[in-house]
Amino acid sequence: MRAGTVRRLAELNREFYETFGGAFAATRRRIQPGVRAFLATVRDGSEWLDLGCGSGALAAEWARLGIRGGYSGRDFSSALLSEARALTAGLSTNSFRIDYGELDLLDPGWADAFGERRFDGVACFAALHHIPGRAAQAAVFANAARLLRPGGEAIFSVWQFQNSPKLAARALPWSTIGLSEGDVEPGDTLLDWRYALPGSNDAVGLRYVHLFSEASLAALAGEAGLTLESTFYSDGKSGDLALYQCYRKIEANLSDNKS
Repeated sequence: MRAGTVRRLAELNREFYETFGGAFAATRRRIQPGVRAFLATVRDGSEWLDLGCGSGALAAEWARLGIRGGYSGRDFSSALLSEARALTAGLSTNSFRIDYGELDLLDPGWADAFGERRFDGVACFAALHHIPGRAAQAAVFANAARLLRPGGEAIFSVWQFQNSPKLAARALPWSTIGLSEGDVEPGDTLLDWRYALPGSNDAVGLRYVHLFSEASLAALAGEAGLTLESTFYSDGKSGDLALYQCYRKIEANLSDNKS
């Protein structure tokens, strides 16, 4: 994918979340079943990085469950981070530490911001499918693997909107935003989003989404030196609106060796 197209699609998503951050957060208060299943496996005392943390619902549930350790949430959207800080105000304690910060997953060197800090686990729920271009997606995995301690865990989830006829029907032609099929990669999709908060008029937003298969997602992880441990589907009324994969860093990642 050409750099100009990557920037165009990234800006499309940035505009969406900055414009509809409040409305979007209102639709994401509930913890998805797949994420809840993950929380049941988190080891007490572990330190986790959440990429694309959104409005803070995961951190709030983590604290409610009384799991000790550390949670670091990162997102590119200042609107969603404001929601997260408000939602989890007062929940950070000596036994469960919460911190947030802005981070752009399209920055190929975003892991540099953490210095020598490493994590027991990295989670990336419903964010990777908004990263345009395979090269940028691969960089997300490489940076995540770099930040894991040896033996550390990672879990990624990606949207499977094709399993919902209603969502699939919201796909729009690329000409809507002045692009063509030749500008994007297989699996890339332009979807609309409709919602209004009480007392507000309906508004329509546009988002870029990439549709992953089990194989394409696992391939990115493997290239980053992560070993696939499990795959499952969850979420939505049909129980298959998200694909989850869990990985482990068996040995020190090559990017760590180079740093």
